Amino acid sequence: MAKDMTLLWGSGSPPCWRVMIALEEKNLQGYNQKLLDFAKGDHKSPEVMAMNPRGQLPAFKHKDLVLNESYGACMYLENQFKSQGTKLIPDCPAEQAMMYQRMFEGLTLHQKMVDVIYYTYKVPEGERHDSAVKRNKEALTAEIKLWEGYLQKGSGSFMAGKTFSLADVVVYPGIAYIFHFGLCEERYPKLAAYYNSLKVRPSIKASWPPTWLDSQGQDTLKDI
Repeated sequence: MAKDMTLLWGSGSPPCWRVMIALEEKNLQGYNQKLLDFAKGDHKSPEVMAMNPRGQLPAFKHKDLVLNESYGACMYLENQFKSQGTKLIPDCPAEQAMMYQRMFEGLTLHQKMVDVIYYTYKVPEGERHDSAVKRNKEALTAEIKLWEGYLQKGSGSFMAGKTFSLADVVVYPGIAYIFHFGLCEERYPKLAAYYNSLKVRPSIKASWPPTWLDSQGQDTLKDI
């Protein structure tokens, strides 16, 4: 089955990492994969554009079916391989509702994170304003505090309760990303505990961004 799958990905990209975690959890190792370099513009190559006209990663294909949106790919993998590997969608209505809620809230966290980390990259120099930087940092701080509160009030050690689910598959890469960029673990102890406890999960360990292995990370978010 995995032999019919192809993933074009970039190291450290949360969307790429989501799909890789899902593949690991569903025991779909051995898929065709190619690590591309964002810095070299590999994501705009003809090979990627043929699968993803937006020139973005991941680019994922199963047989003749292309799913480039990471959430879609993860949900597809769970639904197509329900009886294989980890069950990622709980049967309990309450847990399932929480899973979907946290999954899609993860998109808000991702966007606010990007707004801060990549502000100078995305916004031309003449259009940058200190007030926008301050506003973006305040928005990200409020968002991260929200997630810290979720884990503090939660009934289990995972995003949607007591079992690992699609919520963890799609949200964990973003949590790992903000810590990689300097988020203070002491300031957010519940998030830090979640981040560190899942580091050793086989699916996450096997798909850990190779560019992070010998990297000390950055301090972009140290004041958040």
